[in-house]
Amino acid sequence: MKYDILAIGGSAGGINALKKVLHNFRYASEVAIIIIQHLSPSSKSYLRTIVSGMIHMNVYEIEDKMQIKRGTVFIAPPNYHVLIEKDGMFTLTVTEKVCFARPSIDVTFESIADTFGESAIGMLLTGANQDGGQGLKLIREAGGYTIVQNPNTAEAREMPEYAIKHADPNEIIGLEEIGSRLNQIIISAGENR
Repeated sequence: MKYDILAIGGSAGGINALKKVLHNFRYASEVAIIIIQHLSPSSKSYLRTIVSGMIHMNVYEIEDKMQIKRGTVFIAPPNYHVLIEKDGMFTLTVTEKVCFARPSIDVTFESIADTFGESAIGMLLTGANQDGGQGLKLIREAGGYTIVQNPNTAEAREMPEYAIKHADPNEIIGLEEIGSRLNQIIISAGENR
């Protein structure tokens, strides 16, 4: 099965973790990448600028009705939940916070599970709450592949620990190895088409 989408969720310490993952992920252009990072709703997001400096792909902050494209990085804007419709378009909402967060990783992961199912990879990085665990479980149940950062390598352990207990991820990987492991997963999926 070829993967279409990689969804990455993170909170406290997530930007530094993301830098390490993307630095070693050479096959990023084979998938669409969606990044859901908890950020302060009142601050302007500089995540697009940071990610653009790390990866040789187009990087966009998600806008309502934007179309998902392979080989592109999409970043959830502060203070909006991100959903993906069956036609591959993003929808932004300002409904109630989930796990004290908007954007909520769970909300986006659930939408990805419904829309992409087995062609999705869900990844949860460092964080200080429980967001992402339930959505990651739904991606796994839909046939997608799920990865959780080893809590021993996380700046904040709570999010990965919760996901390990509740989402039964396919793999628990140390931060330094995640990018290389993603390369293997993408290559292997391409060979098995």
